[in-house]
Amino acid sequence: MADDLFNAPAAAAGAYDASAIEVLEGLEPVRRRPGMYIGGTDERALHHLAAEVLDNAMDEAVAGHASRIEVVLGAGNRLTITDNGRGIPVDEHPRYPGKSALEVILTTLHSGGKFSDKAYQTSGGLHGVGISVVNALSTDTVVEVARNRELFRQRFAQGHPQTALERLGGAPNRRGTSVAFTPDPAIFGELRFKPQRLYRLARSKAYLFAGVEIRWRCDPALLAGDDTPAEAVFQFPGGLADHLREQIGGRECATTESFAGRQDFPSGQGSVEWAVAWPLFSDGAYSYYCNTIPTPDGGTHEQGLRAALTKGVRAFAELTGNKRAKDIAPEDVVVGAELMLSVFIRDPQFQSQTKDRLTSPDAARLVEAAVRDHFDHFLADNMDRGKALLGYVLDRMDERLRRKAERDVKRKTATSSRKLRLPGKLTDCASDSPEGTELFIVEGDSAGGSAKQARDRKTQAVLPIRGKILNVASANAAKILANQEIADLIQALGCGTRDRCDASQLRYERIVIMTDADVDGAHIATLLMTFFFQEMPDVVRKGHLYLAQPPLYRLTAGAKSLYARDDAQRAEIERTAFCGKKVEVARFKGLGEMNPQQLRETTMDPGSRTLIRVTLPQEYEERAAVRDLVDRLMGKEAAHRFAFIQENAARLDEEEIDA
Repeated sequence: MADDLFNAPAAAAGAYDASAIEVLEGLEPVRRRPGMYIGGTDERALHHLAAEVLDNAMDEAVAGHASRIEVVLGAGNRLTITDNGRGIPVDEHPRYPGKSALEVILTTLHSGGKFSDKAYQTSGGLHGVGISVVNALSTDTVVEVARNRELFRQRFAQGHPQTALERLGGAPNRRGTSVAFTPDPAIFGELRFKPQRLYRLARSKAYLFAGVEIRWRCDPALLAGDDTPAEAVFQFPGGLADHLREQIGGRECATTESFAGRQDFPSGQGSVEWAVAWPLFSDGAYSYYCNTIPTPDGGTHEQGLRAALTKGVRAFAELTGNKRAKDIAPEDVVVGAELMLSVFIRDPQFQSQTKDRLTSPDAARLVEAAVRDHFDHFLADNMDRGKALLGYVLDRMDERLRRKAERDVKRKTATSSRKLRLPGKLTDCASDSPEGTELFIVEGDSAGGSAKQARDRKTQAVLPIRGKILNVASANAAKILANQEIADLIQALGCGTRDRCDASQLRYERIVIMTDADVDGAHIATLLMTFFFQEMPDVVRKGHLYLAQPPLYRLTAGAKSLYARDDAQRAEIERTAFCGKKVEVARFKGLGEMNPQQLRETTMDPGSRTLIRVTLPQEYEERAAVRDLVDRLMGKEAAHRFAFIQENAARLDEEEIDA
């Protein structure tokens, strides 16, 4: 039976049989499938080769064996990286007789000294493929090792030794490893190393380990049109804090001091270093590293930092009695921030050979525990600083909730009907164009009923609201968005809110606040003006907001009737229009008491009414004064309103006495 199985009929030419199965040996898999090892053959992959060699030098520095690294970019796309560490071992490898450890490391995948903690407590290398991959993808690689006061050299090409290991003689004043290589054009085509990119790479590595000095040199001929310096020395005693300070420059931040520090993990499990700032009006930037390896996609160490910052801000909010802490999300704390995080851990796990994302499960717990205590002290030790950061985060939270509400409205509108959805209480006008149209915002269904009958159906729309709407100046975003009256207003006007408010999208040319002519009506009008000032500033700025002037009194003498907006106008009319005749005075308790004809004549008819346009000053200083006034009188601090009343009550009493 077995003979029959293996003596099957011969396969036709081109058929799939055992002869079609290839076995790639040595470094041949790297050259055939470079994307598996360095993520592709593009510019990013090319510079990954430089990072692999530099990371080996950095591992020596972090382990305490090297203090200096030199990165040199020369003509012909040749890069040389040298360190003063222990040097790659050059003695014969016990498993490969006749081969030095150096040759094994350069020509064999999964070889190296980083699989255990015998040579390195922490390292960026994990799989023993980095330097061998560089060798496989280069046309000419030369490695020099100064070890035990002797200098050795060996040359390779496309992964294969070109010479035996050479002993060049004594080197009493030299130690460490030098790797010089030229990427293979057969793999990378016409791509060349970018001086600026290598310069930034070298500088960033120096920030990650305060004890190392990195020297940069570049052939000046390669710098045409590039402002990268030909020579530089990087050494930063402050580590990431220095890096962050350079990145922030002179930009204004939510807190005058950045949050930076370093902490060892318990039981010798590694360490973490961080630096965080919150620049104003910034999109933010994030730099994450593990064992000096950049992890641009973040990972578990990033999750630990985000958790520590978020929980710290929430705890501080609760400490200061702010009840909005429960709504704070991690993105409110980190979006827009400058975050720098570097961890050193044993046996890190990454998502792939390119190490773009850390997946070590313990990293999140270790980082959160280490950073959280420092952050709590950072906030509580200076209450003004803590409150400034909390205010910044709450503003971000409000903005996030606002965007979510607007997305939800758009999603509901898009999925429910092609027809524009409008609030159920809105009685719209017939005109399809905003030009010449008006929306009257009225208090209550009774006034709404009179206004609907009094309106010009072609150009005038009516939206009743229920009593006093929410004071938006003293409410958080979640509360604002949950308020039905405000939701109806936003939906009816259709122009967005806050910095996305666009008056050109307004569905009506004029918005008229029409409330009763008494104190309650004035209060409601004030709340509505505060809403427009804060939530729809462009509508006010473009002059679309008006206040109606309904009468408070109807004065009748015989067949003649006139209307007065207040006591002063009533006295003037009685004195001048009726000339001492007996006048019957009727006081309107509200707009709902006026019949439609009276409301149209006095308040809604463009030919006989009076409107007050609500505008904002043109001068910046005057606008700032208005904002300050709104914040003081309508904001959360009741003490400001109380002080205003105390300051002005006496003057008001004097005016009433004079009247």
